[in-house]
Amino acid sequence: KGDIIIQLEYEKAPITCKNFIKYVDDQFYNGTIFHRVIPGFMIQGGGFKDGMEEKATRAPIKNEANNKLENQRGTISMARTREINSASSQFFINVVDNEFLNYKDAQNYGYAVFGKVISGMDVVDQISKAKTQRISVFSKKYNRHIPFSDVPKDPIFIKKVSVIRKSINQDALKEKTTEESESDRKSTRLNSSHQIISYAVFCLKKK
Repeated sequence: KGDIIIQLEYEKAPITCKNFIKYVDDQFYNGTIFHRVIPGFMIQGGGFKDGMEEKATRAPIKNEANNKLENQRGTISMARTREINSASSQFFINVVDNEFLNYKDAQNYGYAVFGKVISGMDVVDQISKAKTQRISVFSKKYNRHIPFSDVPKDPIFIKKVSVIRKSINQDALKEKTTEESESDRKSTRLNSSHQIISYAVFCLKKK
């Protein structure tokens, strides 16, 4: 049990954050599980219900891994298949620095970071140490049994995910150059004095 609070990097990963927030607003993540847990690597969730029942998702999004955000300990990134632009709802939280997941070039595109844990990393570490198992589950989608590895023996539920938007005053913004008119400066200060920071709050529970 516990909460994880993540600050979203909307400015550097706008497509990813917008996609994630849409899933949150739709309550998609509520009742899902962390279905893949690997100590010394990451914890993954956002796509399955208890019993490894996969949820239907929206269309995949563009991979923003080239946004210069790195897969460091405590960052949250989009999970995907081998296809570069295949991420939809699933995400993972890095429990160590995973440099090999970073963008390198068009052939080694990496995984898109879109936020970082600012509270609850102890909860993430606890989840990463959960006892896991390998199971096989029948998939209606593929009409066959699908093997899954690193599945927690005791389901770890995401009870609820919510997004908090906070307005930040930026009084330290630089003044415009003297060549600009006073009205231009007033307009700039009016439109730029506040920045909206978004935080994702994960409320977790065990079965």
